[in-house]
Amino acid sequence: MKIIHTSDWHLGRSLYGRKRYDEFKNFLDWLLGIIEKEKTDALLISGDIFDTSTPSNKAQELYYNFICKASLICKGIVITAGNHDSPTFLNAPKTLLKILNIHVKGSITENLEDEIVVLKDKETPFAIICAVPYLRDRDIRTVEAGETADDKNLKLILGIKKHYEKVCSLAKTKQDKLKSKGYENIPIIAMGHLFAAGGTTIEGDGVRELYVGTLSRTGADIFPDFLDYTALGHLHLPQKVSGNDHIRYCGSPIPMGFGEANQTKTIIIAEFKNKTPKIKEIPVPVFQRLERIKGSIDEIFKKIENLKNQNSNAWLEIEYTGSEVLGNLRQNIEEKIENTELEIRRIKNNKIIESLKSSAKHEQTLDDLDLNQVFEKCLETYEIEEDEKQELISAYNYIVNKIFEEDKNAE
Repeated sequence: MKIIHTSDWHLGRSLYGRKRYDEFKNFLDWLLGIIEKEKTDALLISGDIFDTSTPSNKAQELYYNFICKASLICKGIVITAGNHDSPTFLNAPKTLLKILNIHVKGSITENLEDEIVVLKDKETPFAIICAVPYLRDRDIRTVEAGETADDKNLKLILGIKKHYEKVCSLAKTKQDKLKSKGYENIPIIAMGHLFAAGGTTIEGDGVRELYVGTLSRTGADIFPDFLDYTALGHLHLPQKVSGNDHIRYCGSPIPMGFGEANQTKTIIIAEFKNKTPKIKEIPVPVFQRLERIKGSIDEIFKKIENLKNQNSNAWLEIEYTGSEVLGNLRQNIEEKIENTELEIRRIKNNKIIESLKSSAKHEQTLDDLDLNQVFEKCLETYEIEEDEKQELISAYNYIVNKIFEEDKNAE
């Protein structure tokens, strides 16, 4: 039995205003080919299918076309929501999709059995899936008066761990019942969308903290040791959790930003002959090359010439770090790429920024700051005392988290 584990497609995501639908389509077409070539039994998609909770019509078209075609090739598809997805949007067609053996879990319900999917080949079960979607704060934690930030974080970790214990325990009971009926060696596979402790991220990958603060990053110990494989989503860099070969992030299939430009993107195939999986990473082809160029004007021009000689169609992020102030930097670079397929997505002129700061005390623009940095600047401006900062930051993070978790499609 073979499964493919993928996640974090972020369909509909753009890069500095540039639509990327061709990349997404090329990836999905390639994935269909891999599913067929590998004679895959099941496809698991661990969250962040879409980049926003209100995906465009084009993003939806790519999604539905793919899952319908994939359902004709493999025996089952399990899709769980990520923090970028709208639970109600994903859940809306789930009854119809179930007819095609596509199982969608957008949110938890009062009945934990809803998160257990027994995949079958005709009437023969071959895998038990603990299909746990992204667990929102309100799903797993009750608010109490007088809680500190540490109290909130520890309760979140405990809530996540208890949820997995309950769901996986139900799966184990199901496995035992199937064994009593003569179905031996049926693996239990968990899915999740969370931030594991020690996980690696890269600047510019768009991965944001899921909960209030960083203490709520979960350890491998939240997953019961009888699980045969755990298919995680959220982190864009392929990696094992705490060195465990069977607990994996597959990573995003295409670079979500220039920080990921040099990553090897993967999907994961887990093949079960008994219950212990043989795990293989399959590299995803590069469908659109991204290049980050940094240096003096001569270094930038030299690298552009090299790309031109390769007939490259790369999208470029350029950071000028030379000592000379160049007011016409963009114009000079655009002239260099004229009549080529190279495309400039962003130019950072550090010398101009430094000059403006020193001459006019120019502050950073909002484009240069993330949400947390904007709030920290406010605290600095109002000269908030250090002992008050942490409580204010915790309250701010809580509010921001609530905004991100709001399901805009729910009535």
